[in-house]
Amino acid sequence: MRRYLEALEAHKPKRGRKRTPESMRKQLDRIESEIPTADPLKRLQLIQQRLDLQRDLSASEETVDLDALETEFVAAAKGYGERKGISYDAWRELGVPATTLKAAGISRSS
Repeated sequence: MRRYLEALEAHKPKRGRKRTPESMRKQLDRIESEIPTADPLKRLQLIQQRLDLQRDLSASEETVDLDALETEFVAAAKGYGERKGISYDAWRELGVPATTLKAAGISRSS
């Protein structure tokens, strides 16, 4: 359950221009060149940006088998939702596709 929901969250389309691994590497290069001459406060911000970009770059290069996670989710979601009192609308608001809920046997009247 958790891995599928986390994967959905991580792969949710975001607004604005898509960040590519190449664009993140370019930003990292720019940050590395600015750090040595930056004042202490700016250097602190650049270091944090570098850490964030390194984390995001690493995450973007990980491959996730969303189909396999979805299959596991479909097998477990209905029982889990019934035990925890989770409604169809709650699943949808979290981002679970309607087709996935249907495959799991979860309907609006559930």
